[in-house]
Amino acid sequence: MTISQLYELIQSRISNPVTGSRTNHFLSQGLDRIAQKVGEEAVEVVIASKNEDQTKLVTELSDLMYRLVILMAYKGVSWDDIEHEIDARHSASNIS
Repeated sequence: MTISQLYELIQSRISNPVTGSRTNHFLSQGLDRIAQKVGEEAVEVVIASKNEDQTKLVTELSDLMYRLVILMAYKGVSWDDIEHEIDARHSASNIS
């Protein structure tokens, strides 16, 4: 599953909740819990990156991405919004 497909799935869960869905359970906890989990996962990524276990790092990065995509969809931030911001930064500062 691509990140875009995950985003679409989460948007679908917001519009059409599915009983027993892990994503819907998480969404039902609200913004404070979603934001808290993004922070927790970010810390776990930092810790995992300091170690030599690549598998653990991939696991933690995947968890963080899942939580970030939920936050994006919950707040109505699209991939186009993110790409537009990255493009604007690239144009303004010649990020290479």
